[in-house]
Amino acid sequence: MSEFGIYGDLHVSLENHVATAEIRRPPNNFFDLELIDGLVSAFGDLDDDENCRAIVLCAEGKNFCAGAQFHNDGSRGGEITAKNSDGSNRHLYDAAFDLFSCKTPVVAAVQGAAVGGGLGVACFADFRIAAPEARFTANFARLGFHHGFGLTVTLPSLVGQQKALELLYTGARIKGAQAAEIGLVDKLVPLAELRSAANDFASEIAASAPLAVESIRQTMRGHLPQAIKAATDHEKEEQDRLRGTEDWKEGVTAMNERRVPNFSRK
Repeated sequence: MSEFGIYGDLHVSLENHVATAEIRRPPNNFFDLELIDGLVSAFGDLDDDENCRAIVLCAEGKNFCAGAQFHNDGSRGGEITAKNSDGSNRHLYDAAFDLFSCKTPVVAAVQGAAVGGGLGVACFADFRIAAPEARFTANFARLGFHHGFGLTVTLPSLVGQQKALELLYTGARIKGAQAAEIGLVDKLVPLAELRSAANDFASEIAASAPLAVESIRQTMRGHLPQAIKAATDHEKEEQDRLRGTEDWKEGVTAMNERRVPNFSRK
């Protein structure tokens, strides 16, 4: 497999019209603006390469993406804002809009935890192939927080409104088999076969006429970037508001101390 490029902690290769984009931040593969911008840059370059017709998104180590890393004081382990060349601010959700604007079909291979924003990254993909050991959770409410990364749009589109509400309200953790039952996962395969199964799935896409696939994808998903923009604008407002609450501080502290949070509605 020939190397296509390295984008920070994202390593990309391309062979037989299928690219493999591997996140290399093991074991948890926490995400931040730098990582999502790496995905945007890589996928943009792959969009421009006529040899690429599908992408496998995977991660090194035991987890797919455990979301953002939070410290006891509620601060993140990675930056979610940066300065553009013109001096304006670039937020994580600006990168999310750009990511959803990419044109090449993406198959996510989920081997372990896809938590919080990591679930959002998994739901960005056109398809999800997972192992039974995979774990999916939208644990935001258990942290005293609002969900993000466009899950307002993507989660109910995959599992339906009621199941999405259940997952968001309760923060329930579901494994690969249950995720497949509710439509969150498209195909369940043994862990040892995960990468090859995802590559085979992507190869089936790559075998179709690329202009036709691009046209169909635009018809089916062309509305997503603007829908994600509207959703993340609201998600960010609510996240900023809730980040100032005592419940948020308690939720993060309880998570790091591995105990049940004691929320006070403050």
